[in-house]
Amino acid sequence: MQCLEKQKLNSIDIEFFSDLKVNKPDENVYRQAKEIIDKIAKPLDGLGVFEDSIARIASIKGSTDISIKKRALVIMSSDNGIVDEGVSQSGKEVTLKVVKNILRGKSSAAAMVKEISADCFVYDVGIDSDEKVAGLIDKKIRRSSRNFLLETAMTEKEMLDAILVGINAAYELQEKGYELIALGEMGIGNTTTSSAICAALLNLDGKKVAGRGAGLSDDGLNKKIRVIDEAIHKYDLNNADAFTVLQSVGGYDIAALTGVCIGGALYGIPIVLDGVITQAAALLACKINPTVKEYLFASHKGKETASSLILDELGLNAVIDANMALGEGTGALMYISLLDIALSVYNNAARFDDLEMDKYERMN
Repeated sequence: MQCLEKQKLNSIDIEFFSDLKVNKPDENVYRQAKEIIDKIAKPLDGLGVFEDSIARIASIKGSTDISIKKRALVIMSSDNGIVDEGVSQSGKEVTLKVVKNILRGKSSAAAMVKEISADCFVYDVGIDSDEKVAGLIDKKIRRSSRNFLLETAMTEKEMLDAILVGINAAYELQEKGYELIALGEMGIGNTTTSSAICAALLNLDGKKVAGRGAGLSDDGLNKKIRVIDEAIHKYDLNNADAFTVLQSVGGYDIAALTGVCIGGALYGIPIVLDGVITQAAALLACKINPTVKEYLFASHKGKETASSLILDELGLNAVIDANMALGEGTGALMYISLLDIALSVYNNAARFDDLEMDKYERMN
């Protein structure tokens, strides 16, 4: 198996992933970070899941000297042909409108980015428009994915091209010195694509995974469930691999996010997931290469039904459980703000030795 050197890729094929080796984070550094945390003048495990998060970041970085001050929010944007089936309250035109709002600094995620001093990178991988928008990174694969009830959402080449966009996005950010990447998305209809991916990979029917998205009526929800079940039957997806599932019922945004997850693992960058769409991408990435999971951090358990199902499958512990359904990376950004506070304790709080106190000892 090949271990990828840190380089930008020009092209990939399915075989590339079969031969790809992803290095695991350093377990010794993880233990060293935990020992440092235990020396802080506080009860053992007093910071709960944040102690594990801090130690995991150290193991990814290969050092107990941890910084996440330079962080990026990567938003992958695309329209989805399945919207034609009435599975969304909004039309495709809303995707571009929201993307413009993000770039103007006026969206929810844009406000949070400013608050936590992160940089925002918005990619167009499939917006159904030819309009050139200042600040938008144009990596368009096609103007919208196809209606997967009628045909596969994308071709194999389109899928691989979108994954490549994500892998190279991670590479470029790592080269610029970014220490943490939060994932976000924008694309009307992508709760349907993500739910279909979840249903296929977890062998569930549409009713178990589909939620109301941005506010579907009962009729809209029933349509969503129907198209998911019909597509899974049409393409026999309960017996399919991750690539077939993604190509059949996914979207360019999810494919690109899958690439960022894989790229984070290849280039040693912690990846913070947002809600169900980014979680579906993470599930695909882990099905493609299970070691990717070691580089992923769950920010929150979203309102969509599929969110908790995916996190349980991945064995990731979401820090926030607030019934959120905002998207754009907002949950990931909230998590980073909490992680900043936990790291302030790791880096600055007094140690037992400083106070000439006996530290707590683990009994097992």
